[in-house]
Amino acid sequence: MTGGQARQEGAAARAAALAKAATLIEALPWLERFHGETVVIKFGGHAMADEALCAAFAEDVVFLRYAGLRPVVVHGGGPQISEHLGRLGIESTFAAGLRVTTPEAMDVVRMVLTGQVNRQVVGLINRHGPFAVGMSGEDANLLTATRAYATVDGATVDLGQVGEIAAVDPGAVRALIADGRIPVISSVARGAAGEVYNVNADTAAAAVAVALGAAKLVLLTDVAGLYADWPGDGAGDAARPDAAGAERPGAVVSQLDAAELAALLPGLDGGMIPKMEACLTAVRGGVPRAHVLDGRLPHAILLEIFTDSGIGTMVLPEGATT
Repeated sequence: MTGGQARQEGAAARAAALAKAATLIEALPWLERFHGETVVIKFGGHAMADEALCAAFAEDVVFLRYAGLRPVVVHGGGPQISEHLGRLGIESTFAAGLRVTTPEAMDVVRMVLTGQVNRQVVGLINRHGPFAVGMSGEDANLLTATRAYATVDGATVDLGQVGEIAAVDPGAVRALIADGRIPVISSVARGAAGEVYNVNADTAAAAVAVALGAAKLVLLTDVAGLYADWPGDGAGDAARPDAAGAERPGAVVSQLDAAELAALLPGLDGGMIPKMEACLTAVRGGVPRAHVLDGRLPHAILLEIFTDSGIGTMVLPEGATT
């Protein structure tokens, strides 16, 4: 190696080190702001089926714990449920973005969410230390639900054993947080008479965030955020086609308040409905910030919480500013 090459490599190493230092300094005010605060994170979508993304998610959650925040994870498992139902020859149907859940399907939902996905998420986090404790919304009556119905084109649709949250008892979760643990909650709830309900994970996460007085609700999903002019279903599950038929991304709304979101909700369809309803529920229930982030982006949580620019769509209480 020549002297010139050595100097070039040394300069590149110093530049990389300075960039890392700048990133850490950028995070300082956010570390101060959120130290000791509870952050509820909904983990779901197809990122859950990607080993690298799952590992990155676990690293993010543990980083939050070491940084002095109090993360709580609420997870779904839609792709895993659909896969298992398909293996058993049970058809999956959806209405207003929610899975129609027959008693036969409910057995599968309960098994996959609580017995499979929950254990996987707990295991990934606990590779980094004895932090995660898995639980279901049924445990200690954390989530109590009533039967939910959907309205599609003006008609009421029976969703089967799908529930809407009626009450949250966060005592067990608070005890785990106080013990330095990371609660990992599957979105299954009990009814007042002992029934079992499939609850949308976005909805469950919002209810838990409100009950815990969380500083943030973060919903990880398969899209970059809320699209301002999505031409079809509003869900942003793919890129928007241009005039030539090629795929191109639509415009993502970076920030809006509760009133603006409420005005947009009637025009949304598909999977974005429960996500944005969850954000609205959270900020109207006292959570200062709710976010929809692209879970396909590694370390999306850290980029949102600890950088000045942030990513995805942020929902604020009505009239609030950043």
